[in-house]
Amino acid sequence: MVKTISRPLFWAVGAAFLVLLAVFAAYLLLPYELPGSAKLAQVKKERLPALEADLTFKGLRLGAPVFLRVFKEESRLEAWIRSGSSYHPYKSWAICKYSGNLGPKLKEGDEQAPEGFYSVSKEQLNPNSRYHLSFNLGFPNTYDQSLGRTGSYLMVHGNCLSVGCYAMTNKHIEEIYLLVEAALQNGQEAVPVHIFPFEMTAEKLREHAHSQWLPFWHNLKKGYDLFEDDHNPPRVSARDGNYTFSS
Repeated sequence: MVKTISRPLFWAVGAAFLVLLAVFAAYLLLPYELPGSAKLAQVKKERLPALEADLTFKGLRLGAPVFLRVFKEESRLEAWIRSGSSYHPYKSWAICKYSGNLGPKLKEGDEQAPEGFYSVSKEQLNPNSRYHLSFNLGFPNTYDQSLGRTGSYLMVHGNCLSVGCYAMTNKHIEEIYLLVEAALQNGQEAVPVHIFPFEMTAEKLREHAHSQWLPFWHNLKKGYDLFEDDHNPPRVSARDGNYTFSS
């Protein structure tokens, strides 16, 4: 015999579901300024000794200038540290999640993670993020603004949850955040963050030759190649709807 759910029980279950749905929606709408899950002092206590030891082992130093690169298709974030007259590879981490497809972010709400050339200053660090730790990429930059592109709160952060951002695991964002914060506190004006759809090789561009974004990606490749040449991030500006570069 099939048992039926009584009407009072049905309404109680439905009401509980609606409450849970409302709580979840409210959580998603919370501003980034609210206290987050990370206590930065505790993170530093737990993570800095091992981080400093690892850097020293590789001939690098905490507080030296940092350069970050992101590759969407490979889901990889790289950190490079300056030693001497150029930057040296330190470490790469798997990106836990990013939203959208290959191609740039165009407008607020398109849930697309950006591509292009960005930078992070002290004011863009957020140790109180509800996504554990975060820093703002500075989207839209001058180039994006010249094309009328809109968006806000485009971050690299923890918690492995993305709506237009690059989300890392909490363990990984702790290392990345501490590297960036130390460099900025030690005098680096801004940490460059170069974001590419994929490794900018001729082969990869041929694979995506039919994409509407191919001209944009060829423009990004110029900046990519300049760094590959001497391992120093180029100076980046915008003119006539393109990125321009100088050493």
